[in-house]
Amino acid sequence: MKTICLVGGKLQGFEAAYLSKKAGMKVVLIDKNPQALIRNYVDEFHCFDVIKEPDKLLELSKSIDALLPVNENLACIEFLNSIKEKFSCPVLFDFEAYQISRDKKSSKDYFKSIGIPTPRDNPSEPPYFVKPPCESSSVGARIVYNKDELEALEPGMLVEEYVEGEVVSLEVIGDGSNFAVVKETLIHIDETYDCHMVTPLPADPSFRQISHALAANLPLRGIMDVEAISGPKGLRVIEIDARFPSQTPTAVYYSSGINLIELLFRAFTGGIEENEALPEDKYCIYEHRILGENGILVPAGEQVLSMGSEYGKFHEEPGIEILLCKAENPVFTLIFWGKDREEAEAKKCKGLSILKDRFGAAV
Repeated sequence: MKTICLVGGKLQGFEAAYLSKKAGMKVVLIDKNPQALIRNYVDEFHCFDVIKEPDKLLELSKSIDALLPVNENLACIEFLNSIKEKFSCPVLFDFEAYQISRDKKSSKDYFKSIGIPTPRDNPSEPPYFVKPPCESSSVGARIVYNKDELEALEPGMLVEEYVEGEVVSLEVIGDGSNFAVVKETLIHIDETYDCHMVTPLPADPSFRQISHALAANLPLRGIMDVEAISGPKGLRVIEIDARFPSQTPTAVYYSSGINLIELLFRAFTGGIEENEALPEDKYCIYEHRILGENGILVPAGEQVLSMGSEYGKFHEEPGIEILLCKAENPVFTLIFWGKDREEAEAKKCKGLSILKDRFGAAV
């Protein structure tokens, strides 16, 4: 049995732990927070600060097969980069690509340098889409409808044209020479631009070509998530994240049969082939719902989970998996899959009935 060690016990950490378990791996977690969200989900939990106790981390690396940073603490990432040559196992992370991807301005400069379509900067007329330069995902992003609001923006905010369309995502894993483009997904977002549901999409040759180019020109050794707007004007890439993502990998797993942890592991231990990530064609519905005070299950963005106290299994049967994030108001991650959308929707109906029976919850 292979052992993977995760540095970070929140949402990215849970995604990686979940898929590592699906791959039959032992999961070890390191987090400086004694109440780390996934502490009771993993096989082994070590509570310490890797920056303050590097010797403990290096010693632990002798008994594991790979280390995967799954946090967005820049000081932690930079420290791991500084000692990566001392580890006794591979670190499944592209530190150089991460530095580009975490800075949205550097990312956009990179897109333009290789001719990748992206929203225009500083358009002359509203609506504008504004976002902070380095925050993850949806944090701080919003639409601004008039020029007066621009003057009140926080310093350093990026201002782009607002592009209408659906938010789509695609993961790429590279070994530095070969780049496996995986499975397209649709990101369902709420009014705060946070993702509350993920569903699979048919193959998009244009998106796959763009994602391959973004990985190959780095050249990527690790995993990268590409997000774009698919609208009337075609694809517009909005960001890349060279880190293990949350939410989409599980939807990819059930809709394609591809485990991104296994693929990432191979990128550092034996190499991958460009055409090996050809996905199966299944369907998966992945969503979060919070149990409100009125007993109604309502869609919830994933950031709600980060405020929970514990995250783990709740119910499992063929085609249905329900995870529970304990909090003041419980949050459920609902995963339904089948050979096609109809079968997945039927599983969803059954899964919601299970919650209704146990909690008296209504949809």
